[in-house]
Amino acid sequence: MESTDWDLFRAATDSLDEYTDTVTSYIHFCEDSIIPTRTRVIYNNDKPWFTAKLRQLRKAKESAFREGDRSGYKAAKYQFRKELKAAKSRHRERLQEQFGNNDTASVWRGLREITNYKPKAPPCADDHKLADDLNLFFSRFDAAPDTSPSPTPHYSNDPPISPAPSLTIAAKEIKQLFLRLHPRKAPGPDHVSPATLRHCPSELTPVFTDIFNSSLQSCHVPACFKSSIIVPVPKKPRITGLNDYRPVALTSVVMKSFERLVLSHLKSLTSPLLDPLQFAYRANRSVDDAINLALHHILQHLDSPGTYARVLFVDFSSAFNTILPSLLQDKLSQLNVPDSTCRWIIDFLTDRKQREPHRAVFFLPCSSPCTPTTAPPATTP
Repeated sequence: MESTDWDLFRAATDSLDEYTDTVTSYIHFCEDSIIPTRTRVIYNNDKPWFTAKLRQLRKAKESAFREGDRSGYKAAKYQFRKELKAAKSRHRERLQEQFGNNDTASVWRGLREITNYKPKAPPCADDHKLADDLNLFFSRFDAAPDTSPSPTPHYSNDPPISPAPSLTIAAKEIKQLFLRLHPRKAPGPDHVSPATLRHCPSELTPVFTDIFNSSLQSCHVPACFKSSIIVPVPKKPRITGLNDYRPVALTSVVMKSFERLVLSHLKSLTSPLLDPLQFAYRANRSVDDAINLALHHILQHLDSPGTYARVLFVDFSSAFNTILPSLLQDKLSQLNVPDSTCRWIIDFLTDRKQREPHRAVFFLPCSSPCTPTTAPPATTP
């Protein structure tokens, strides 16, 4: 893609949707036609230390046995045992290194290799009606009338804050994100793999810088970035209803990088105004911190004689899915988020399309089931 003239894609159309779709389709075409592929046959009884060299030595040993070559068979058998011992030793050292790197993902992979754990995929009926029923169930919150609430009054004794500048993304930021992508992650509906973005950041950064900034300026997210593949994952072994499926969304890898850039911009604007007691979706904070702080205040209160404490636990059902975009826009405006960024976020949350994999059934457009990157900000009253 070094010789690709991306300006031709830009000059061919005035539509951001068509421009983005053409670029992602071209990248997918290059992946299919340039990147070599190899088909591997994996058997259930294959051991993780059984390498291709061991497989060749085993074939040579079996060939010598069939031909009746005793000396050749003896030599091949010796080479096979020697290489098998070395392969097991290398595999053992690799597992020990995984445990010592403090990497939880590598540790779990090592445990699965040690125990030979291979989870069975739950059966899923290839039923078009089930796909339609799941679509209606997952997008059931769209049926509610979109009543625009009155703007929430904002009371604050702080001096007025000057309007924040509009967001503009630099090419350096995009390249850094592409270099940090995990190459083994699955691509989204646009079929742009993270491995391609990671290995070709210098070639792909300019065109996506233009797309991202054009999207922010027009307050419009390209349609191909808002599409997703919904994978219904069973919550339990026996399915009794649609509520027993958990929707897992597979979205564009490029859009995920775009979201992280916008999120970083939002954090820089809203962090000074957030409630100091908000623990969710903030760096270096967790639910354990919230529990410890609550217990500290309760126990400190109970140290006084004749006191008691009552605790009320509230759980919001489908909290993200029931957020009204108009209310979210009002909250973001109160936090000094530029109007153009607010309108971009609302466009990102609305008119989304989703489909279920392995079936030619496209789900209806949905507005609210898209889970935001962060929770609604909690402001200090």
